[in-house]
Amino acid sequence: MGSSDDIATPESQDLIAETVQLYLRTGESDPLYPSWHGGFMERAERAHKELRGALVSAVKRLAEGLCHASVPEIDTAALTRVKVKPMVAGLFPKAEQGLVLATVERAVVFLTDANIESVLFAQPFHGSAWTIANLYLTGVGAQLLADDAPRLMGLSEETTCTVSPEYFAGEAPFADFIVHEVAHIFHNTKRGAIGLRQTRTREWLLDIDYRKRETFAYSCEAYARILERARNALERRTLAEEYRSEVRISDERVDPVEVAGIFKEAVAARNGWKVILGRCAPARQPRVRSRASNGRPL
Repeated sequence: MGSSDDIATPESQDLIAETVQLYLRTGESDPLYPSWHGGFMERAERAHKELRGALVSAVKRLAEGLCHASVPEIDTAALTRVKVKPMVAGLFPKAEQGLVLATVERAVVFLTDANIESVLFAQPFHGSAWTIANLYLTGVGAQLLADDAPRLMGLSEETTCTVSPEYFAGEAPFADFIVHEVAHIFHNTKRGAIGLRQTRTREWLLDIDYRKRETFAYSCEAYARILERARNALERRTLAEEYRSEVRISDERVDPVEVAGIFKEAVAARNGWKVILGRCAPARQPRVRSRASNGRPL
């Protein structure tokens, strides 16, 4: 027989309803799930079921009658490999490229009406599920869950990239959501997680300055498109100038002038990927030997 703590009351049901509505409006949830009764694991299971169920219901209601761009019947892994192989070849030593490609080619998931429910329930974090729900709603042209919800076409977390089907309808000459989101995998994933040697000084696949992560991703996607479209060095320089004069990045985390400068340098280099990486790497601080007797740094 369950304890009195397990018995739902009208007051507890009201509290759960308020918690669910707050989550739908903001994507926020208390990780201790105090609105639900029972032990922690039981509360977590109940919260997951009710929060995600409410999220799925809200998404279906807002998207009713709308549709996203059609996703062709293709091998997603093969498409991803083709798109990101030049980037991987330019950023990683040959001995590591196979493992990196094997990781990222399986990373991309196109968000559709057929998989939206399973994707939302499978997310490990409630906040991520909420963001992906808004990504899907953006893709079908629906009202978002909140006025200030992010309008995204792709999201990368650890080794998974969720991409809108709008990828197949886009006409922007310098945009590639797959390359953009895979670029984020490189600073989200530890080397040991995919079988590469990891040390204290080489922990992540690529060491990218936290403030430069979006700059790195935007630079990689546009440079990938330049390489895809240009047949020679002259055409690369021409496209880089076209990018500088025509492309407007609305992301507040990115300085368009800086990205244009990175391109100008990258297209003139033998390996423009290394230029992008170098411009987005953390500043190296000189090591200073302390003369303090207690060994603390000066």
